[in-house]
Amino acid sequence: MLGTGSAFAKNYFNTNALFYTDNKTVMLDCGTTASRSLNQLGKTFNHIDALLISHIHADHIGGMEEFAFQMKFVYNRKPLLYIPEPIAETLWENSLKGGLMQDGLGSLEDYFDVRLIAPGAPAELLPAFTVEPVRTQHIPGKPSFSYIINNSFFYSADMRFDRELLEELVERGCETIFHECQFSPPGIVHTTLDELLSLPRSIQERVWLMHYDDAKPEYEQAIGPMRFVEQHQMYSFNRKTAR
Repeated sequence: MLGTGSAFAKNYFNTNALFYTDNKTVMLDCGTTASRSLNQLGKTFNHIDALLISHIHADHIGGMEEFAFQMKFVYNRKPLLYIPEPIAETLWENSLKGGLMQDGLGSLEDYFDVRLIAPGAPAELLPAFTVEPVRTQHIPGKPSFSYIINNSFFYSADMRFDRELLEELVERGCETIFHECQFSPPGIVHTTLDELLSLPRSIQERVWLMHYDDAKPEYEQAIGPMRFVEQHQMYSFNRKTAR
């Protein structure tokens, strides 16, 4: 985990992650703190083979301008960019164009090998790395996608509480759920801790909390059987062996 914090957290960096599979590294989201976090791990953007984006808030894509410039002008590479089709145009036109556009460079494709992925359809992005984008509710009118990975791991983007989805994931055999968590109600655009604690224990035991604010130490004993995802820690997909 490059970071586990909310958009406004100062102690935990943005909730962005690295996935390792078959000698490839995929970065899920690239927020404003991504490069700093990579540096603390002894890594650079050149260690990234592919980027997967969930939605266009800055704590999830705010580092993409630096990523694009470094890959093009420092490392002379065009990395893979996997992005759900409904947000591809908005990512460029509303978020990246102002900084990245210059003579001869006027589109995402000039910086990235863009691969559009279809919501609700599993796709093998890299060998042994299959992703299914799930549209989850966050800000009205702004598409946001969470991901089912290898049919057994759910990684939430920012999302409002969706009990039905979580129950369906468990029925499908999802063993591990990394879920965003807002400590204080109301959960207008995020899922609150109280909402997650309302789930059956059989679901809570699969849940690891992330995208939390700086009050985390105050809640260490208040999350039931759930656990916190920790910054700069590596986890397996299997909840029985996660560490």
